[in-house]
Amino acid sequence: MSPVQRSPRNLRLRRAVRLALPGALALVFAGSYGATPPAAAPVAAPPVAAAPVAAPGVRNPAHLAADGMAPPGPSVRNPYHGNTKIAKAGAALFTSMNCDGCHGGDGSGWVGPSLADGRWRYGGSDAAVFRSIFYGRPKGMPAFGGVLGARGVWVLVTYLKSLPAPPDVPTESWRRR
Repeated sequence: MSPVQRSPRNLRLRRAVRLALPGALALVFAGSYGATPPAAAPVAAPPVAAAPVAAPGVRNPAHLAADGMAPPGPSVRNPYHGNTKIAKAGAALFTSMNCDGCHGGDGSGWVGPSLADGRWRYGGSDAAVFRSIFYGRPKGMPAFGGVLGARGVWVLVTYLKSLPAPPDVPTESWRRR
């Protein structure tokens, strides 16, 4: 480079052009089409009417946190906890989504683990069960959050938490010894 090209003034100018060029090109191309984007179609309300449902959080107590300080995250709380009408709707949803194909009738276990015996691989709190259904888990549990949304997953969680524990549990633990 010649001394003129390396002068501070030229370097600042070149940097300004380099930073402004992408934005200027975007304006030129956007203006050349001249059309405004179409308005979004209104979205229908979900069929289950209840209290507003918060967006699911991804904070997980099993995740590692630097220096033991986990970042603040939204609290995940079941808006339908203890609601028997929602639990009945969850039973119908459990069947219609073919959850019983893996977890057996009434969640008693089949190819997938039992959901009624009170033993949970990834935690049995409402939030942990929500995360398992919404985001999926390794070893065969698909993520249903994209299909059901937060509200539908909470309906399933409410149903699962309403299931009575069986009187006889066939094994002591799901873990290998």
